[in-house]
Amino acid sequence: MRFLEDDEADDPILSVVNLIDLFLVVTGILMIVIVKNPLNPFSAADVTVIENPGKENMRITVKQGEELTRYESTGEIGEGGGVKAGITYRLPDGRMVYVPEGSSVEPAAP
Repeated sequence: MRFLEDDEADDPILSVVNLIDLFLVVTGILMIVIVKNPLNPFSAADVTVIENPGKENMRITVKQGEELTRYESTGEIGEGGGVKAGITYRLPDGRMVYVPEGSSVEPAAP
């Protein structure tokens, strides 16, 4: 009878069952990581992810619906090609007023 008890301890099927349990746990963890990822393809939210902000290798990834757009920094300073279109004033209450260039604005009478 002692021979049968030793046979249970050396059963190779028990180690296979332990490996299957381990793979189930790893699979569960990977599924949680995918769900928590902001760029998850199954979420409907629009997301913007900025990697390395302010550095030369900055990258911006924008997810809108199912479309991913990736913008990468070249490390160079950009230069605009626009022209002055008007003047903006901030009022004491915090509002902003835009006055187009070349328009004649008469001051209000006191």
